Amino acid sequence: MKGPPPCVPRFFAPVQLSLGAEIDVPERVARHCAVLRLRRGDAVVLFNGDGGEFSAELTRVSRGGARAYVISRQTPERESPLAIALAQCVSSGVRMDAALQKSTELGVSSIVPITSERSVVRLSSDRADRRVAHWRNVVIAACEQCGRNRVPEVAAIIDLDAFLGRAASDGLRLLLAADADRDLKQLEPPGKVTLLVGPEGGLAPEERQRAERGGFVPVRFGPRVLRTETAPLATIAAMQALWGDC
Repeated sequence: MKGPPPCVPRFFAPVQLSLGAEIDVPERVARHCAVLRLRRGDAVVLFNGDGGEFSAELTRVSRGGARAYVISRQTPERESPLAIALAQCVSSGVRMDAALQKSTELGVSSIVPITSERSVVRLSSDRADRRVAHWRNVVIAACEQCGRNRVPEVAAIIDLDAFLGRAASDGLRLLLAADADRDLKQLEPPGKVTLLVGPEGGLAPEERQRAERGGFVPVRFGPRVLRTETAPLATIAAMQALWGDC
């Protein structure tokens, strides 16, 4: 079955979606409808993260909210067969936003924000909670834009040692390091990868040693030093080309 035209707005609506139902869309979606100046009768696509997407028609758009009538369901598969968990050390402002937005577009399945010794950004508990909520909205918006129907999980911020103690033991665990003696092409194709990316100044030597003792394999990505927001994107794209859905 063909999906809706690409110009139809897509929205994440974490509510029960069923054919023939008329629903109140979440406040965030209603605000977007108002910003886009959508009107009654306009087509939208809704997805709730369970897989698949729903064609719907707006039945009300007002300052007080919006409602939509669910018309049909499509089940396009846009997830990668390669499960990629991105463990990204927290960077400043737009750098972190860009890394999470683009990695979502490239198909990561989960994201773990990490603090390390050389992390530039230090957040109090309240600020950390607000920042994680912001990142989750960045990821949702990226899914709306790129067509994904499953939203990658964004975990709470965790320090590096705690992450290493909890990191999944299955699958391939990679650590980006410019001086590593191997690259992606020398590795056996995995079905699952955890990619650890350091902060602006890189991991401290002792942190790298602890990561390697925890099973993380250092890999290089070309002869140039990449920024912390560039490194995961280049590596994820390469992994998708080698082992994933490209």
